[in-house]
Amino acid sequence: MSLNPIIPQGPFAQLKGHASWIMAFGVLLIILGLFALGSVLTATIATVFYVGVMMLFAGAAEIFVASQARSWSGFFMWLGVGALSALAGTMTLSNPILAAGILTLMLGISMTVAGIGRIYLAFHLKEGAPWAVMAFSGALTILVGAMILSQWPTSSVYTLGMFLGLDLLFVGFSWLNMGWALRRPAA
Repeated sequence: MSLNPIIPQGPFAQLKGHASWIMAFGVLLIILGLFALGSVLTATIATVFYVGVMMLFAGAAEIFVASQARSWSGFFMWLGVGALSALAGTMTLSNPILAAGILTLMLGISMTVAGIGRIYLAFHLKEGAPWAVMAFSGALTILVGAMILSQWPTSSVYTLGMFLGLDLLFVGFSWLNMGWALRRPAA
């Protein structure tokens, strides 16, 4: 029986052999992000399509699960919520441009409100907290929300696609960077 301790090699040691695949995945996401930024209308419609499909599936799942609990007192409420979600998904898929407008309006409003909330919290957490960073983050969020709202409904054509493209770029560069770090020899 050996008493040699198992020496941990870190959480990413198992991924070291897959660095090339991780880098390739990062490059693929970067390419998709550039495509989305190059065709924001298509990316916006794809985003709305994805949201619509998810709402439709969630609604169908809620209706199915509610039907399994018919004796529960909240059955009709659960069934109604599922039906509304499925209806919203169907409407989103049937008119993606209108849905993009509604989603963009909601995004602009929520970003503005979230930014105000961050600034409020920043000034109430001044003691011992990095309040200036939070206040700056809040101001930036308000600025982006205000930009979206000031251009609405025109911003509906490009905002969701632009956010998708930027997200794909950032995530792609993160995966590429992780794969690159895995390829480097251990120090």
